Amino acid sequence: MRKRRSRDGSCKVTFELPTGLNTTTAHLCGDFNDWSRTATPLKRRKDGSLAVTVTLAADRTYRFRYLLDGERWENDWAADDYVTNDFGGDDSVVHT
Repeated sequence: MRKRRSRDGSCKVTFELPTGLNTTTAHLCGDFNDWSRTATPLKRRKDGSLAVTVTLAADRTYRFRYLLDGERWENDWAADDYVTNDFGGDDSVVHT
């Protein structure tokens, strides 16, 4: 995950998944997009990794996870933190 502060007070965050996940599609889901399963797809790069950049408000904390192939949830192991969710697992956290 890469973060870049903008002069307008926002933060551009690039969420990345490595190659080798054996997935056709991946979507970024979090409280910043109401946990939409379709709103924020990751795009495949030439090297096979997946990535998407989103603009978030700075100085906030957001929960997120990746939805792979519409059925498998994965955390980001480069996340800033992890918190327990209501479904018996953990959510990844990014601090902007």
